[in-house]
Amino acid sequence: MASARNGRQDFASVFVLVLACSTALLLAGCSGSKSKQAQDRADNAFNLARGNPLALRAFLEGMPKGAELHYHLSGGVYAETWIRDAAQDGLCINVAALSFTDKHEPNCGDGNVPVKSIYANKDEIYDRLVDAFSMRAFVPMPSNDGHDQFFRTFNRFGGLDSRHMGEWLDEVASRAASQNEQYMELMVTPPFSHAQALAAALKKENLWNPDAGFGPMREGLLAMGLRDEISVTKAFFDSAEAGRQQIEHCGQANESPACHVEIRYIYQVLRAFPPEVVFAQTLLGFEYAQTDPRVVGINYVQPEDDPVAMENYALGMRQIDYLHGVYPKLHISLHAGELAPGMVPPDGLRFHIRMAVETGHAERIGHGVDVMYEDRPYDLLREMAANHVMVEINLTSNDVILGIAGYEHPFRTYRKYRVPVSLSTDDEGVSRIDLTHEYELAVETYALSYADVKQIVRTGITHTFLPGKSLWRERDTFVHTVAECSGDAPGTDNPSSSCANFLKSSDHAQQEWELERRFHLFESTVSIPVSPTAR
Repeated sequence: MASARNGRQDFASVFVLVLACSTALLLAGCSGSKSKQAQDRADNAFNLARGNPLALRAFLEGMPKGAELHYHLSGGVYAETWIRDAAQDGLCINVAALSFTDKHEPNCGDGNVPVKSIYANKDEIYDRLVDAFSMRAFVPMPSNDGHDQFFRTFNRFGGLDSRHMGEWLDEVASRAASQNEQYMELMVTPPFSHAQALAAALKKENLWNPDAGFGPMREGLLAMGLRDEISVTKAFFDSAEAGRQQIEHCGQANESPACHVEIRYIYQVLRAFPPEVVFAQTLLGFEYAQTDPRVVGINYVQPEDDPVAMENYALGMRQIDYLHGVYPKLHISLHAGELAPGMVPPDGLRFHIRMAVETGHAERIGHGVDVMYEDRPYDLLREMAANHVMVEINLTSNDVILGIAGYEHPFRTYRKYRVPVSLSTDDEGVSRIDLTHEYELAVETYALSYADVKQIVRTGITHTFLPGKSLWRERDTFVHTVAECSGDAPGTDNPSSSCANFLKSSDHAQQEWELERRFHLFESTVSIPVSPTAR
């Protein structure tokens, strides 16, 4: 009896202990913290949403997505906007070519009609124009594959007045804000006609000689007045920013949510131009970035398989190598490896990414699709991981342009070798997508967990080109914050004085802190989908 009584007492003691622990866990969260409890709740909501594409879309649209780091502004604007702006400018459209002309109404000429007139014939011309300006309804043919259709769109809708740029900034920022994005680095090509003319003069005077070194050519271009174009570039950005501010009513009581999307710029260089022009434009980009903190980096764009771009690829990396030595503070992200077998000879697949990293000083690589065709690919992957060279992954773009998708894409390989990756849209207007779509595609294709997705989002925001130190002590390991903030929960509204002072000193850390704040808010309020099996 005594033993039974003791057994009952032991059971009662255990029951009381379990009850006390359960109460404590309920109060503090099953993991011992409210933050962990909220994260577990979001993880549960994510897992339930994965069984329903529409629920997954809703979950991912509301989820913080941090930064969009590979985004061409001209490709991010939707076709409907181009048509509307062309109508406002009185432009004409060539009906056969489905492209804007350099003529204005009422003198459109034979075969052309005013853009305004197509609104009355929506089914006949308007819809065809939207299709011509994008990948909507595209059907590949031998004479026009996805690659050709994609890049031809830019010539069709080009030529609009840059006075609309403020409107375009508002469009992309508004779309970003609606998806809980907070930061964008937009690739933009400012005016460079003066630099182009100087490059032509340099070559005409037989002063273009890369084999003799780039120093004399740089000095020659500067002496000829290359810096004169800096004021033109500044006016270009000032006008665009002012237009955006006006549209969004920033700083006013009725300001748009888009005002809270931070935008910086990557200076685009057109690599399919003659090499002397590429050098002059690159030099202008490096020079301008010294004067304007809005421009945080430089990138080479245009199709990588273009014959001129292919022929001069190594020369372009050497140019960047030289200019990086002169202007070491400007960040570099490079399109490299946006190629697939058959597009170019095999030799063209063997070195672009490595040369971008080792010669071009790229801190981020755009696309990187052909990495496994590079010489010694596994050594390259380990090198990129060790040096924290991030890859800007563009799943839809790679599928449409290169025909590379699913398990043929190196997304899983990069992650396996711990190369940092983030998701981006590339040209969301041309592709008719948004950033949420890219996260949906990644989750559904590669069976990502919520922790995987969160890691990708954090990776994007920590690889911005903003000035200042990172919030995180170890690069790409989002566990320990810097000493100044070690006693603070990241993202809290009232950080300690040491942490607050640190955040004030770093634009970079401020964006990382803001992402953590958004994650806390999202995870504590996210809706739990009804289980697919529930009735």
